Amino acid sequence: MPYAPSNGITLYYETHGDPGGRPLLLVMGLGAQLTLWEPGFCELLAREGFYVIRFDNRDVGLSTKVEGGPEPDLAKAMAGDHSTASYTLWDMADDAVGLLDHLGIERAHIAGASMGGMIVQCMAIRHPGRVRSMTSIMSTTGNPDVGQPEPAAMAALLAPPPTTREGAIAQGLATWKTIGSPGYPPDEDELRQRLAADYDRCFFPKGTARQLVAILATGDRTEALRGVRVPTLVIHGEADPLVTPSGGEATAAAVPGARLLTFPGMGHDLPRALWPEFARAMAAVAREADGG
Repeated sequence: MPYAPSNGITLYYETHGDPGGRPLLLVMGLGAQLTLWEPGFCELLAREGFYVIRFDNRDVGLSTKVEGGPEPDLAKAMAGDHSTASYTLWDMADDAVGLLDHLGIERAHIAGASMGGMIVQCMAIRHPGRVRSMTSIMSTTGNPDVGQPEPAAMAALLAPPPTTREGAIAQGLATWKTIGSPGYPPDEDELRQRLAADYDRCFFPKGTARQLVAILATGDRTEALRGVRVPTLVIHGEADPLVTPSGGEATAAAVPGARLLTFPGMGHDLPRALWPEFARAMAAVAREADGG
């Protein structure tokens, strides 16, 4: 099993493609396991010449669960009291850099979805020498005036965690219907199977709560993003109800020279029908970064 010591914890990771290709680190979002970077998408990226690395963030999947700290208090954190944060997104960015260290990769292309987009932004700000290019997908800057969820999406995000396997699958289906892409609805039977497999791999709602407090505790990155100097792609769904499109627009506006790519009918997920366009755009920004 591929595990990497990093930043005082252990990360589980997997790779796809030729190790001699362009290294691409994929960072997933809130409470999400590496499995949300589906193998088919990773293989598509590998065919574009990337050496793809996906991993479980701390507090999710098969990576370290950060126990022993304060009990995460979402109500306090949303009110501006971040005293129950066990860590921030800066720590999670350091985790990702530690994985690159373990793999012997000096500089990588980095791409993150949702909270993962926030983490790669932190990487580009704090570790500019380790980043070749950045892709921020369905994410935001941390500015509370942009990217805020619609009421139904916020309710789905803050719903009490289920207590049974069937409850987790049912809640996952309901959440997907709320935040997923209206223009690209998934096959419900296939989605149910994926949710069941993810539950069996790891179900750890306290980690999701800790990650959410970490997001709130990290703050606004807008001014720091103005100093990012790597080629940057911002991808966002025009129908995203969880991180509304102003979050992506603000990200692209903050990073000098960033390209904003939006898709009608795309919500807060990665629709399979759009994978080829994502992969081509990510390969283009990587070629720009690497000089052709």
